[in-house]
Amino acid sequence: MSEGMTRTDKIPPVDSTRWKKRRARETAQALWCVSFLSGGDVRSTMDRIEYVYTVGITDDEVESRLEETDTSVLGLASADDAYAIPVAHHYENGRLYLRLSSESEDTKLSYIEDTNAACLTLYDVDEAGDSWSVIATGPVRKLTGDEREAFDPTAVNRSFLQLRVFDEDIEAIELEIYELEIETLTGRKTVE
Repeated sequence: MSEGMTRTDKIPPVDSTRWKKRRARETAQALWCVSFLSGGDVRSTMDRIEYVYTVGITDDEVESRLEETDTSVLGLASADDAYAIPVAHHYENGRLYLRLSSESEDTKLSYIEDTNAACLTLYDVDEAGDSWSVIATGPVRKLTGDEREAFDPTAVNRSFLQLRVFDEDIEAIELEIYELEIETLTGRKTVE
């Protein structure tokens, strides 16, 4: 604070009759007050944040990213709790398959059962800082019968990245194949 100034000298006047009607002013005032009281600069935060613009990518680019990328993050939900896990995926002929391993009391399987619409996220950032992301949403269903049998051990090895085992008894692990039934599919990338 400048010498000779008090805190009240720096607070901009507020038109109290319009305060409730002007949410933008309220937000700006609140941000100004928080910044001022914490001793910070009162300018907008965004004028000091580095950013880059992004644009949507074409359907062909989205499919290419799905086909070329082996891993993603699957977001699930149960009531008020969220659960996100890294998964191996395989995209073929417009269908998005997930390979999951499970043990008898596996958290991810209970979340899958409770989730109405899952969210699968793929992304990457290269050394230059250029990035892309793809997000697919929809219900997840376990493959059964002939669909599951089509993913025999040879097909699983060909379609998915090697299984990562984390201090688990190999004999207790069961592999399951699920499909995320795509309802929405979007992608973005950075531009200069």
